Amino acid sequence: MVKFLVLTFLVVLSLNAEVLQVPTVNLSLSAPDSPQQLVSSLNVVVLLTFLFLAPSLVLVMTTFTRFVIVFGFLRQALGTQQVPPTQLLVMLAMVLTFYVMEPVGTKAYEDGIKPYVAKEIGYEEAFEKTTLPFKNFMIRNTREKDLALFFRIRHLQNPKSVADVPLSVVIPAFVISELKTAFEIGFLLFLPFLVIDMVVASILMSMGMMMLPPVMISLPFKILVFVLIDGWNLLIGNLIASIK
Repeated sequence: MVKFLVLTFLVVLSLNAEVLQVPTVNLSLSAPDSPQQLVSSLNVVVLLTFLFLAPSLVLVMTTFTRFVIVFGFLRQALGTQQVPPTQLLVMLAMVLTFYVMEPVGTKAYEDGIKPYVAKEIGYEEAFEKTTLPFKNFMIRNTREKDLALFFRIRHLQNPKSVADVPLSVVIPAFVISELKTAFEIGFLLFLPFLVIDMVVASILMSMGMMMLPPVMISLPFKILVFVLIDGWNLLIGNLIASIK
């Protein structure tokens, strides 16, 4: 069932996908007449539960984590509180994620979804071919140290190829690698703004204006510096360039 849900939501990332026929589900509140009917009802409940969780699962297989964390660090470094709004930063991270993942999603659709819809390959083969481009992308952007950690925890043998690395190992290793990369970028973002804060605080102390919060004075200067260096263009360009 998990494979089916992952396969279904990966279609969203392939922008050239055709219209698919979605199977209908008949929900009934009547008491089950047999154990088989009870099992079918429980399967529907489990399916609906995973449908709510599957989008989050797909998001952690992309660069969304890196983008949204870096944007959060940027807002904290600027000290602008709720500007830009959280909703805008999340939407910007999603737009950039679709931009970066479009080639991967298109390849997944052409190799797995399209032949499966045309009934040229079976379900298992479609799942493998659809997830392989995403698996290759995640492994390229995952540190070997993080992959080795989860192989060691599961007591698995070293893989001989990318196909031998299970998704249950690739996804958590990719997530912690993205977190590390995002925090490194966030640290570099903080440094220039921290220097501005320290300079402003030193000037205020030397002038004897200790009661005036340095943030009130440094905020306009930080925004001015960020605008003058074309910060959004520079940040997003380097973020995308850091993706392998």
